[in-house]
Parts: sequence; C-alpha cells; structure tokens
Amino acid sequence: MAALHQLLGSLRSVRSDGTALVAKRATVEDMSDQLPSPDNVILKGIREDPDADDGTRVLVDRLWPRGVSKERADLDEWAKDATPTTELRRAFHHGDLPWPQFVDAYRAELTERPEAVAAVEHLRSEALKGRVTLLFAGHDHVHSHARVLREAVLGIEEGLR
Repeated sequence: MAALHQLLGSLRSVRSDGTALVAKRATVEDMSDQLPSPDNVILKGIREDPDADDGTRVLVDRLWPRGVSKERADLDEWAKDATPTTELRRAFHHGDLPWPQFVDAYRAELTERPEAVAAVEHLRSEALKGRVTLLFAGHDHVHSHARVLREAVLGIEEGLR
C-alpha cells in the first residue's frame, strides 16, 4: 500500500488544483505510429455469450472469473500484464481509491510498467489486424479498468473521469 500512496502522491503533485494527472512521460501514442479503429476494440462481460464478430477474445482480469469455465470463456488470450497491479485493484475495490484517482494511477501503470507497455502494444497490434474483444468479469461496466485499457489501446490519453 505504501507504493500506491507514493505513486498517488507523485501524481497529485502534477496539478495545482489537487486532482491527479499522469505526467506525460512516454505516452501510449508513442508506442506505435498507427492507432486502431475504435470499432476494432470492444468491451464485453465475460459472462456474455461469445459471438462470431468478437474477433480475438482477450480476458483482461488478473484473476480468473468465478463460475466461468474455460470452455464458456472461449478465450484466445489472457492478458494479465495489461491489468492493474494487485495493490491498485484492491485499493479501488475496497473503496480506498475513488474512480478518478484509480483511472490516473492505472494509466500511469500502463505507461510505466514495461510488461504493461508491452501488453498494450500487443493488443494494439492485434486490433490493427482485426477486432479485439476485451473481456472482463466486473458487474460495473461504467467503472471498469477495461474501459481505461481500451482507451490506452486506442491511444486516448484523457477521457474517463
């Protein structure tokens, strides 16, 4: 938890009004010259039925979703490295971190953790070839890390708040 507070402390110092903002070091846009079409990166709950139009089905949760068999999930990939760290995920799910701060901290992870950068690059590469469906287990589709990840894959720096 100390590392999370340290990360959030450094983020908060960027804006004078007290809101967190990811410092622009290496942006997701710097990772690739081309960006996929928004239609090629879609979000879907893991419990929704697979569809022929899903393209590459990628689970973007760190933990396997309860009650979902591997056959039912019908996955092509499991992108654990693209997910929030356990510490960040726990802080958000336990209510210790409001949504706007979670978004900023997760964006920072996606641009600073080498394995996360590689995962975003890979997802972007797949989305340039065809549709990629990012699958997640959460019931709250509005406040889902998958939405932040989708924006990162699409090269959108600001948006969800």
